[in-house]
Amino acid sequence: MNTGLYIIEYKLHGEAKSFIIRAKIRSNADAWHWASCDAGVAPIPKPGRPPLKVVTKPQAEKYGLSDVRWRESAILDWTEVAT
Repeated sequence: MNTGLYIIEYKLHGEAKSFIIRAKIRSNADAWHWASCDAGVAPIPKPGRPPLKVVTKPQAEKYGLSDVRWRESAILDWTEVAT
Protein backbone atom coordinates (compact mmCIF):
# COMPACT_ATOMS: atom_id res chain seq x y z
CA MET A 1 0.00 0.00 0.00
CA ASN A 2 1.38 3.39 -1.01
CA THR A 3 1.07 6.09 1.66
CA GLY A 4 2.04 8.92 -0.68
CA LEU A 5 4.44 10.18 2.01
CA TYR A 6 8.15 10.36 1.27
CA ILE A 7 11.15 11.20 3.41
CA ILE A 8 13.82 13.26 1.66
CA GLU A 9 17.24 13.64 3.25
CA TYR A 10 19.96 15.94 1.92
CA LYS A 11 22.88 18.10 2.94
CA LEU A 12 22.94 21.87 2.60
CA HIS A 13 26.50 23.24 2.85
CA GLY A 14 27.42 20.03 4.70
CA GLU A 15 24.60 20.25 7.27
CA ALA A 16 22.16 17.32 7.29
CA LYS A 17 18.51 18.18 6.63
CA SER A 18 15.38 16.08 6.16
CA PHE A 19 11.67 16.52 5.65
CA ILE A 20 8.52 14.57 4.87
CA ILE A 21 6.41 15.43 1.86
CA ARG A 22 3.15 14.20 0.42
CA ALA A 23 3.86 14.24 -3.30
CA LYS A 24 4.45 11.89 -6.17
CA ILE A 25 8.15 11.17 -6.26
CA ARG A 26 9.07 8.90 -9.13
CA SER A 27 12.77 9.60 -9.57
CA ASN A 28 15.90 11.11 -8.11
CA ALA A 29 15.24 14.23 -10.20
CA ASP A 30 11.96 14.78 -8.32
CA ALA A 31 13.77 14.38 -4.99
CA TRP A 32 16.47 16.89 -5.99
CA HIS A 33 13.79 19.39 -6.97
CA TRP A 34 11.85 19.03 -3.69
CA ALA A 35 15.08 19.25 -1.67
CA SER A 36 15.78 22.51 -3.53
CA CYS A 37 12.34 23.78 -2.55
CA ASP A 38 12.95 22.87 1.11
CA ALA A 39 16.34 24.62 1.03
CA GLY A 40 14.78 27.81 -0.39
CA VAL A 41 16.48 27.52 -3.78
CA ALA A 42 13.31 26.83 -5.79
CA PRO A 43 9.80 28.22 -5.32
CA ILE A 44 7.22 25.83 -3.89
CA PRO A 45 4.44 25.28 -6.46
CA LYS A 46 0.79 25.73 -5.58
CA PRO A 47 -0.96 22.43 -4.75
CA GLY A 48 -2.01 20.53 -7.86
CA ARG A 49 0.04 22.73 -10.17
CA PRO A 50 3.30 21.80 -11.90
CA PRO A 51 6.50 23.49 -10.66
CA LEU A 52 7.27 26.88 -12.18
CA LYS A 53 10.84 25.80 -12.85
CA VAL A 54 12.29 22.40 -12.04
CA VAL A 55 15.70 22.62 -10.39
CA THR A 56 18.15 19.99 -11.64
CA LYS A 57 20.92 18.27 -9.68
CA PRO A 58 23.72 20.42 -11.21
CA GLN A 59 21.78 23.61 -10.44
CA ALA A 60 21.08 22.50 -6.86
CA GLU A 61 24.73 21.58 -6.31
CA LYS A 62 25.71 25.16 -7.20
CA TYR A 63 23.66 26.30 -4.18
CA GLY A 64 25.30 23.82 -1.80
CA LEU A 65 22.91 20.87 -1.91
CA SER A 66 24.38 17.36 -1.93
CA ASP A 67 23.70 13.74 -1.02
CA VAL A 68 19.96 13.80 -1.75
CA ARG A 69 18.27 10.52 -0.80
CA TRP A 70 14.60 9.62 -0.70
CA ARG A 71 12.40 6.77 0.44
CA GLU A 72 8.76 6.02 1.04
CA SER A 73 7.69 6.41 4.66
CA ALA A 74 6.76 3.35 6.68
CA ILE A 75 3.19 2.13 6.73
CA LEU A 76 1.67 2.12 10.20
CA ASP A 77 -0.56 -0.74 11.22
CA TRP A 78 -3.00 0.85 13.66
CA THR A 79 -4.51 -2.54 14.53
CA GLU A 80 -1.39 -3.61 16.43
CA VAL A 81 -1.60 -3.19 20.17
CA ALA A 82 1.31 -1.39 21.80
CA THR A 83 2.55 -3.01 24.98
